[in-house]
Amino acid sequence: MAKLYKYKINKNILITLLCFIVISIVSIYSAGNIIGINNLFVKQIIWFISGFLTIYLIAKTYNDDIYSSYKILYVFGNIVLVLLLLFAPPINNSKCWFNIFGIGTVQPSEFMKIILIITNAVIIDKHNKKKDKKDITLILKIFIVTLIPSILTFLEPDTGMVIIYFVISISMLFISGINIKWFISLIIIISTFLSIFLLIYFYKEDLFIKVFGSSFFYRIDRLLDWKDGVGMQLTNALNGIGSAFIFGHGFNNTPIYFPEPQTDFIFSVFATNFGLIGSIILISLIIYFDFSIINIGIKCKNKIDKYVISGIVGMLLYQQIQNIGMNIGLLPITGITLPFISYGGSSLLSYMIIVGLILNISNDKRKKH
Repeated sequence: MAKLYKYKINKNILITLLCFIVISIVSIYSAGNIIGINNLFVKQIIWFISGFLTIYLIAKTYNDDIYSSYKILYVFGNIVLVLLLLFAPPINNSKCWFNIFGIGTVQPSEFMKIILIITNAVIIDKHNKKKDKKDITLILKIFIVTLIPSILTFLEPDTGMVIIYFVISISMLFISGINIKWFISLIIIISTFLSIFLLIYFYKEDLFIKVFGSSFFYRIDRLLDWKDGVGMQLTNALNGIGSAFIFGHGFNNTPIYFPEPQTDFIFSVFATNFGLIGSIILISLIIYFDFSIINIGIKCKNKIDKYVISGIVGMLLYQQIQNIGMNIGLLPITGITLPFISYGGSSLLSYMIIVGLILNISNDKRKKH
C-alpha cells in the first residue's frame, strides 16, 4: 500500500498567494469601475475559491499519477484546441474561448501550458535515463511537442500564448543537461527566422498579409506603437502611473481611462492607485514568490520535479517581466496578463493548479511502497 503523508503547506507560497489575492481583488474592483462593470471583483473571488478547491484536490493526488497520464493529457489538450477552432464562436475576431453556460468563457490554451510543462518534464526525464542518448533527439522531441499546440493556438489567433509555450520549453531544456552549444545554435536559428519575419513585414507588406493575415499585421502594428511611444493604451497607462507619484491617488481612484484595465493593464491600475510604494511592494512580492518556487526546485530530490519547476519559473518570469514591462513602456504590448493579479477565470485557475503541483513537489509527495 502507498505510504500516507502528513501534508504541509509551504508558508512562503501561501503568504505571498494570499497577498496576491488581496492585491488582485482591490485592483480589479478599481478596474471594474473604470469600465463600468462593478461585479468583476466578485467573479474573481469566486475563481479564487474554485482555485483553492482545485489545490485541495491536487493535494489528494500524487504527482506521479499526473505525470504518468501525460500522453492522455497532451492528446486531450490538442483535441480541445482543434474543437475550439472548428466550433467556438469568434469573440473579438479570435477563437480563443468556449462559452460554457453557467460558467462563462473558458480559454483552453491556459490549461495547455500546464499540460506542456508536464509532457516536457516526462520526455526529458525518460530521455536522461537512457544510456545512449543524443541531445538533438531530445531537442527535436520537445520542439515537435511544443509546435503542435503552438500552431493550433496561433490560428486562434493568440500569439502571446505561443510565445509562452516556447518560453516554457526553452526553460526546461536549459536545465535538461544538453550541451550549451545547442542553445547557441537555437539562438542563431531563432534570430535568423525573426530577421526574415521582420524584413517581410517592413518591405513586403502585401506578402506578409497574404501569409499571416491582416489581423496579425495589426498586432505587429501594436509593437510599432510601443517603439514609437504612441497608442492610447500605453500613453494613458504611463500618464496614470506618472501622475501617481509616491503614494498614488488612493484606492478606487483612477483619474485616467485606459482599455483592458482588468487584464493587460492591471499593474497600471494598481500603480495609479498606490503609487511607487505600492508598485515596489507588489514587485517585491513577485520576486519573493518566484525565489520561493526556485528554492523548492533546488531542494526537491526527484529530477522530474526539477524539470516541472523550471518550466513553471520560466513561464512566470516571462509573463511577469512582459506584463510589467509593457505597462511601463519598456516592452511591446502583447496581451500577456500578470499571473495571480489580472482578471480571468481560466488564467487564474491554471495558476492555482500550478500552485497545487508546486505544493506537492514541496512535500515530495510520491508513491512509496
